[in-house]
Amino acid sequence: MIRSFQGHTPAIHPSAFISEAAYVVGDVEIGENSSVWPGAVIRGDNAKIVIGKNSNIQDNSLVHSDQPARIGDGVTLGHGVVCHAKLVADNCLLGNGCTVNEGVEVGEFSIIASGAVLLEDTKIPDGSMVVGVPGKVRAQTAERHRELIKHIADSYVRHGRQYKDEGLE
Repeated sequence: MIRSFQGHTPAIHPSAFISEAAYVVGDVEIGENSSVWPGAVIRGDNAKIVIGKNSNIQDNSLVHSDQPARIGDGVTLGHGVVCHAKLVADNCLLGNGCTVNEGVEVGEFSIIASGAVLLEDTKIPDGSMVVGVPGKVRAQTAERHRELIKHIADSYVRHGRQYKDEGLE
């Protein structure tokens, strides 16, 4: 479901897949070949939310922020992610069920592990592997992690196209 709020209508690239069971409202931009899956909520009612190209917001995830927020290109938000981040840079993976609180900045090619919790205003350097509660950088992402991030994002681009081709929007 795509809804306007206070004069702001989501701007969604024609190639993006938005599930009919997702809720996208307000000042939101969704880029080329990105996808938003069932149960996901993207709520641009307090501030603008920009999602880049080739990114995917998986089932039952929430994206909301009290300040302008950007999710970059090639980003995966796994199932059940709560994302209030100010920035998730390009080519990141936020694992299932993690929580990224207000003002967080996640550097490029980083992985936030499933179930991790990032506290408000945390800054994660590029190429970080973050685990735990509260989330801490435990390692640097290796080339195999970077390939995994790209593979998942690419597979969701293909999957979104399949859903669009089936008319499941």
